[in-house]
Amino acid sequence: MIDTSFDMFIETIVPHNELIVSRSDLSGIITYVNETFAEISGYIPEELIGRPHSIVRHPDMPKSLFAELWHHLKKNESWSGYIKNLRKDKGYYWVHAHISVVYKDGEPVEYKSVFEPIDRETRIRMQRKYDHLRETEENHCRVVIYTSCDKAKELGEKL
Repeated sequence: MIDTSFDMFIETIVPHNELIVSRSDLSGIITYVNETFAEISGYIPEELIGRPHSIVRHPDMPKSLFAELWHHLKKNESWSGYIKNLRKDKGYYWVHAHISVVYKDGEPVEYKSVFEPIDRETRIRMQRKYDHLRETEENHCRVVIYTSCDKAKELGEKL
């Protein structure tokens, strides 16, 4: 189905004065989000808890970035990087993520993520970098066209 709404192009700006936090179990299932995380993502906390953290993964994100992230976490190492997340309304927001392993009695028990806002220039630079990675690694590119609604529906039916 073709999405003819343009909510996917609406960016939510992450506030500089808020702490954004989530926790997940070792398989990436969300166990906690603070109110700011929920608000920015467009969900209520109860819609996120128990769901895979990938619920907020934006399709613009290259698979290799998450492979790198999991590579580090599985070795009990922290990871940080830039992430474009998908909101419930299909809009998006950018953050700089810091993900670390939480230990109990010397054993890893969960992951804690703290997210920070990033400036406009960094968002643009990362979007270009991730577009390039998706194209070269996955042969995927974003296409935006303007056409009649009838043609869009026809194309959607063929997909």
